[in-house]
Amino acid sequence: MSTKIIDNITPAQSKAARALLEITQSELARAANLGLSTVVDFEKQRRQVSALAIQAIRDALVAKGVEFINQNGGGPGVRLRKRHQKKS
Repeated sequence: MSTKIIDNITPAQSKAARALLEITQSELARAANLGLSTVVDFEKQRRQVSALAIQAIRDALVAKGVEFINQNGGGPGVRLRKRHQKKS
């Protein structure tokens, strides 16, 4: 089963990523240097958001530790990057 990391994300993946990170749309908008309405409109699919804005959303979520997974039989997914334990 493939878990290829992808460049494009869906509105549902954005919402799921925010839930995993426990951040609000406002916090995501700040992290992506976008207006709140852009994040809201993307996630609610109210209007077509630019590819650059979607990339900024993705990049902000990736910087916070999210990985976006390609559709692998069960649909596109989201997970948190495994954190490495520091050795004492």
